Amino acid sequence: MELVRKVVVFDAADLEAESTFWAGMLGGRVFRDASWHSVVDAHGRWVIGVQLAPDHVPPDWPDGGPQQIHLDLHITDPITAHAEAVALGARLLKDADDPTAAEGHRVYADPAGHPFCLGWGHPDDETIRRFLGEHEIGRPGR
Repeated sequence: MELVRKVVVFDAADLEAESTFWAGMLGGRVFRDASWHSVVDAHGRWVIGVQLAPDHVPPDWPDGGPQQIHLDLHITDPITAHAEAVALGARLLKDADDPTAAEGHRVYADPAGHPFCLGWGHPDDETIRRFLGEHEIGRPGR
């Protein structure tokens, strides 16, 4: 199977708030119709869909029931990223033990209540590719 696109789809009672939030987080834009919004990131990739769900109930996570789904967004500047996320409408659910540490993450909810994490200090793409190459992980027959 060849995947040509990976799109995460969120249910939301308020399409405009949800799609605008994610477009802002990803530096992108929104394409709209009555019951569906497509979020395209800053590089022109369609990465998130928002589907109208008038009866959507936000998950009660991390301290309650299951999270349903969440995104991990890897960032380089946790202070700036936090301020931008909150300005866009994110709600901090669980702070990092030490937001100034070299590595960590914070848990947020988007406007519809879907959880997501902003994490920092994790390996970059080149480090991951080098690790995979050295360990031959993910190669068929290995």
